[in-house]
Amino acid sequence: MKESNPNDFLIEVQPLGGFDKPLSYSISKDLRHEIKVGSLVKIPLGARKLLGIVWSLKGNKPNETTQIRNIISLIHKVPVLSPDLTNLASWIANYYACSIESCLEAMIPKAVRDGMQPKKRRLVRLADSSKDYSQLTKRAPAQFSAIEFLRSQKEPVPSSTVLSKIKTSQNTIRSLVKKGIILESEENIDRVVYEDEYLDANEQIVHNLQLTSEQKKAVSEINEDLESRQFKTRLLCGVTGSGKTEVYFEAMQMALNQGGTILFLVPEVALAPQTVSRIRSRFKNEKIVVWHSHLASGERADAWRSIINEESKIVVGARSAIFAPLPKLRLLIVDEEHEAAYKQEDNPRYHARDIAVVRAKLNDATCLLGSATPSLESALNVQKEKYQTSKLSKRVDNRELPLIHLVDMRREADKTKVLPILSQQLVEALRDRISNKEQSILFLNRRGFNTTMLCPECGHVESCKDCSIALTYHRTDGYLRCHLCGYRKPAPNRCKKCNSFDLKKKGHGTQRIEDIVIGLLPKHASVRRVDADMMTKKNLFRETLSDFRKGKIDVLVGTQMIAKGLDFPKVTLVGVIDADLPLRMEDFRASERAFQMLVQVSGRAGRGNRAGEVFIQTYAPHSPSIQFARKSDLKGFTEDEMDMRKEFGYPPYQHLIRHLFRSRSESKVEYYANEWAKILENKNIAGLKIKGPAPAPLEKIKGYYRFHFFYFTASVKKTIKNLGLIRSEFPLDPDVHDILDVDAQQIG
Repeated sequence: MKESNPNDFLIEVQPLGGFDKPLSYSISKDLRHEIKVGSLVKIPLGARKLLGIVWSLKGNKPNETTQIRNIISLIHKVPVLSPDLTNLASWIANYYACSIESCLEAMIPKAVRDGMQPKKRRLVRLADSSKDYSQLTKRAPAQFSAIEFLRSQKEPVPSSTVLSKIKTSQNTIRSLVKKGIILESEENIDRVVYEDEYLDANEQIVHNLQLTSEQKKAVSEINEDLESRQFKTRLLCGVTGSGKTEVYFEAMQMALNQGGTILFLVPEVALAPQTVSRIRSRFKNEKIVVWHSHLASGERADAWRSIINEESKIVVGARSAIFAPLPKLRLLIVDEEHEAAYKQEDNPRYHARDIAVVRAKLNDATCLLGSATPSLESALNVQKEKYQTSKLSKRVDNRELPLIHLVDMRREADKTKVLPILSQQLVEALRDRISNKEQSILFLNRRGFNTTMLCPECGHVESCKDCSIALTYHRTDGYLRCHLCGYRKPAPNRCKKCNSFDLKKKGHGTQRIEDIVIGLLPKHASVRRVDADMMTKKNLFRETLSDFRKGKIDVLVGTQMIAKGLDFPKVTLVGVIDADLPLRMEDFRASERAFQMLVQVSGRAGRGNRAGEVFIQTYAPHSPSIQFARKSDLKGFTEDEMDMRKEFGYPPYQHLIRHLFRSRSESKVEYYANEWAKILENKNIAGLKIKGPAPAPLEKIKGYYRFHFFYFTASVKKTIKNLGLIRSEFPLDPDVHDILDVDAQQIG
């Protein structure tokens, strides 16, 4: 072991390798000014060599007898984490009951941890452009051509450009370099994500439009927040099409004027291209960085370098972008803040909206949350005056909200004596749009061709071998697939229980809707489907939306991927199929999600110069969430739902922690869940309401049987601390694992 020098400087380093507390190391005098909090270093730990994050600078070594090992090396010259992110990692670990290491690995892209270098290209130029090289004309014509081409260039050019222009080989360049006639250099290639994203004329000039009086008021209020240079959170509540994006842009300009940086979050990767395009159109002189999990490793590394080197002041991305290491953070925007997609379902199980608020507080910055259908959590924070609010109650240019029709599918069934998929009203409306050269969207929150394959003889349903759900039939390849674990098998032609050949495909998905619509519309009509199954090819989703925006597609059939945030001015009709599907979920948030989904998808209609119509097909037309959505009555729905939540002590009035036990052994997981219940009963933790244990709604996923508890509490940190102490004394079988999910969104 190499011992440190008495004059060495002590630091604390958080290892990335299964060690959950900082350790002391020393650094030599020559590194004292290079290493900072947030630096990535390589350290010795036992016989291993690990990466670690500098956690604190402790100072000079206290005495000569202390033996402390030196770090091995500094990986990057600049810190990989901004100062606020190390504090944020500690907060996340304590609040969400996860390890510091898991937080740091979520914050630092793997490509950065692996030391991925920028992509480079070789540049060439003439060493002396005044020299005469005419003697090469006959004996080395290719070299002479290369020289003359470079003589015409004012700046160094890529060697590949020279080769393609004069149709020669790499040997020509090598010979000229060897002779000293050409000088070589290198430059980094900056990969620009969504560089080719399509923008139509309306989107190009939208930011030049006159602000409405409501927009002006909202901009003024947000600017006051920014000018205070103190932590503020504001909810921008605006109906669909009210111009929230333009308000965001005005706030962003103010933050840039203050010399600050901006983080812009969207709930889905699918929404990033449109958002990036608009921001690039508005802020032409700014370098916009894209950050989300679907980027290639090189793109992530380039994005990180651009941020860390302070070349980019605006970052746009999905959930994981909340960890972009932006210095001087002044404004955080969380668009569609109500979306459950902001909740990470793997460790660390953070909620990006809530982390945005915490990060704003750490930076004395402004956090701007935007939605047409705010979450009840944000609504309650407004009531408690923790958040300020600005409202946009009208669409821009006084455009009307779409006319919404409720279609009672029970009556449709009475007419046809079968369970119809599309109502006659919706079919006629679709045909009218085709005749008028207008566009339509059909929304169904379900994938596949049919939901189940059923044997009417014995009632057997083809189910996943590892999960507690029926397999879904996919027409494109004839396979039955599990949408939880990915298991697939060829669709059988007879029942494996009773050998009947009379198998039925029961239910309907996006593939089935696509087929039906194609059959009902004129042959020249273009119908395209958008769902996760169709979008496996990189950029296919972007290309499809671009074609739809350009008018190449008449009808878009899709799942939740097209239900929010997207702006298509030519869409005048939206059809919602099986609108009450969310209400059938075993979830106390079912009504809230149904209301939000209906308002959001309805808002895709009538955003241009033509009025919009929405047809909501439902078997539960009198459901409160559907009735409130039909009237676009956010206030009425919020009050009604809040009363119910308060009565039962559900979020947002209490925090919900889901405690999940899972094992490949059904008997073991049930036994340990029951044993845990007995311990909790004896401990009698104050302020904790416990429900469970019970089998999870999806009892088995990917081969694991699941039992869960729900804990309702007013104080997450106190509850997590108490549960942690009890868990440390509770010996779990190695085959049984437990997970704490704080502020859980998914309870299946």
